Amino acid sequence: MAAAATVSLAGPWDAGQRTGERAAAVPVEQFDLTDDPGSGEGLPGAGAPPREGDAAPEAAPGRGPSADAVLVPLGPLGGDAPRRADTTALVAALPGLLADPGLGRRPGASVVDLTTGEELFAQRPDVPMAPASTVKLVTAATALHTFGTDHRLATRTVLDSGGRGPDRVVLVGGSDTTLTARDVAQLAADTAEALERRSVTEVAVGYDTERYGGREERHPIGVNDNIAPLTSLMIDAGRLDDSGSGPAPRSADPAADTVALFADELAAAGVTVVDEPVPAEAPNGAERLAHHLSAPLTDLVERILTDSDNDLAEALGRHVAVELGEPTSLKGVGAALTTQLADLGIDVSDVRLVDGSGLDRAGRLTPHALTGLLTAAADPDRPELRPVLTGLPISGFTGTLTGRTTDGGNGLVRAKTGTLTGVNALSGTVVHTDGRVLAFAFLAGDTPGPADAEAALDRAAAALTGRTLAGSGANDPA
Repeated sequence: MAAAATVSLAGPWDAGQRTGERAAAVPVEQFDLTDDPGSGEGLPGAGAPPREGDAAPEAAPGRGPSADAVLVPLGPLGGDAPRRADTTALVAALPGLLADPGLGRRPGASVVDLTTGEELFAQRPDVPMAPASTVKLVTAATALHTFGTDHRLATRTVLDSGGRGPDRVVLVGGSDTTLTARDVAQLAADTAEALERRSVTEVAVGYDTERYGGREERHPIGVNDNIAPLTSLMIDAGRLDDSGSGPAPRSADPAADTVALFADELAAAGVTVVDEPVPAEAPNGAERLAHHLSAPLTDLVERILTDSDNDLAEALGRHVAVELGEPTSLKGVGAALTTQLADLGIDVSDVRLVDGSGLDRAGRLTPHALTGLLTAAADPDRPELRPVLTGLPISGFTGTLTGRTTDGGNGLVRAKTGTLTGVNALSGTVVHTDGRVLAFAFLAGDTPGPADAEAALDRAAAALTGRTLAGSGANDPA
């Protein structure tokens, strides 16, 4: 709990920059890439140095700085103990705001003072409801809890020289949905250099997606512009256009598309590629050639929350499942996330997690689970969870809250949105007029339409600032 300290939310902007934009480089030598070819066991200080003849390590993406400064101590205000927020008007106003017809019949709510840990308001706080994309708060927090802020996802190439016929270069997927075509081109160039040092001029090409059991899986939502087929190897999240977020046409086979591009780039780098790429599991002990590392988990979490990135959320859910020894099926992901959520001290008795993105309507969370998670993220003793707060969209400014404004409240409401047909949710933090930071969760089902529901949620969130605000809503893309 955050009751031990008085805090103020600085948010995801520090000196005008998002945390991930002012990253300091971390040498790749700090990352152990010698174990499981698809694991991305990228923790600082671990592992052996590159072997002689390996490709020179590429520059790692910038490391997100420590998030300790996100919650800044203010010191006692008029006494030795933190003051309680004056919430008389807030408590009086919320029931009427939550009775808005746009929120359906019986929405759930919880509001907690992050300074004292006191719950200020509750309405059906332990009733499990469909959370939509607010599930991504769970995925983000459990990934950080499992791996730490510096963890990176590794896409690798290895050389299999043990079979009949030409040597085979195997492209090993590491769950990195942020991998781009440019990254693949650079990985191919680095691989070509490693092959040249080994006097290998002709290869076959394979691709290993065994991290997800060697198969692609469709999310229960089916063929949909909101998510690609679930595989550990893809570029641009399987997008077939130039978009970087939001709905887009998706590849039917992202792994095959990725390895085809890799083979073309390898050939362009001067390596003779024989035959078409085929699925091929990287053998144990295969000789490492090259690798690409994602941005650190701090940045990935911010991306998941700000843009409501379904593909990356599902990838990190599977990454957690692998780490905990669970199957990489949706059932296994749900079990792994639930285990880690409970390990964070959250009551999971009424929680049902069935995916990492919230696209599955069968998932259930309670308002208490969400405010409990936000309270954990604000805990000074859990700095690794701080990106859960820094990644929240800012009302009127960033991510899925860019087009959702409240008079006088822009920049004060920072929250994860959630939208499915008939389901609307909002959960995050607000800054009260007295400087306190409040965590809140609003879950609504049977909503008549997104515009009215979002406007009602925005008005309720704005009311938590202690100001009298009128709101307007725009469609939440996730």
